[in-house]
Amino acid sequence: MALKPPLERQDSPSMIDPFGRQITYLRLSVTDRCDLRCVYCMAEEMDFLPKADLLSLEELERLADAFIGLGVRKLRLTGGEPLVRRGIVGLVERLSEHKRAGRLDDLTLTTNATQLAPLARPLAAAGVDRINISLDSLDAAVFRRITRTGDLSKVLAGIEAAKAAGIAVKINTVVLRDVNEGELDRLIAWCGAEGHDLTLIETMPLGDIQGDRTDQYVPLDKVRRDLAGRWSLEPLAVSSGGPARYVRVGETGRRLGFITPMTDHFCAGCNRVRVTCTGTLYPCLGQEEATDLRAALRGGESDAPLQAAILAAIARKPEGHDFVIDEQHRRPALARHMNTTGG
Repeated sequence: MALKPPLERQDSPSMIDPFGRQITYLRLSVTDRCDLRCVYCMAEEMDFLPKADLLSLEELERLADAFIGLGVRKLRLTGGEPLVRRGIVGLVERLSEHKRAGRLDDLTLTTNATQLAPLARPLAAAGVDRINISLDSLDAAVFRRITRTGDLSKVLAGIEAAKAAGIAVKINTVVLRDVNEGELDRLIAWCGAEGHDLTLIETMPLGDIQGDRTDQYVPLDKVRRDLAGRWSLEPLAVSSGGPARYVRVGETGRRLGFITPMTDHFCAGCNRVRVTCTGTLYPCLGQEEATDLRAALRGGESDAPLQAAILAAIARKPEGHDFVIDEQHRRPALARHMNTTGG
């Protein structure tokens, strides 16, 4: 494969939104498909996009190139479930060229780990040294209840394979009322024993999940106070480049993160945008503002129109989201599901 020419960065500014926030983090979805049906993310019966509507791997790579040329330093591949996309390892390998060349600081992906066991070593060889894994329970029955179809043993095998391949694992857990909120101590202890960091996440009102959002929602400010009564939590002034706020758990030495879009949103420091597997750019997860990049992407060999379209979209990035979950807001804030936008 021929080497890519060096990317030309814009002198100044790069991607600066109307509120002075520099956009350095892209979450790029490679598919809307997923092999699980998590109760906070999807309805049980989902209609996925025709495969012909998805961007090709070459188009996804070119989109990433364009964003990196404008100043993105952190790239996360998402879905749906990114590991169900055929050719994902090759895409990672090509994108890793940016990291090796110093144009990119971080190349990661988020996965449910059901397909990870056979792919962990190839992903590590392709350039992945850190990965986020969604795991909402260590109890097989509870895990199946949350995912509707999931086999916990496959996920645990995937986590073990990643660890054996030298990939650092961070566990992401969505806290759900009366489902897994009583399991957090077990998850903290297990992550400590296995050498994984853990991030707890509040459920967000995205998409019709055929249920009542108020039945799921647990405010993490309360969770943190409860955990502080049983664990030594030392606040940390560190950032992973995303929205989590971290503490160190004294008893395990591992980091524990809290992502709180509802109780204490992180919009003021937002440095990220999302692009779907069809090429739609969402400057904010919690707003409908969007830009279709496909015409610019497919309009010719020059990246100038594509980068111009990206910069125009960043210039319209809203100040924050409008997420609300309470007795008056049982319906989703937005109609689209998380798998449509990209995790």
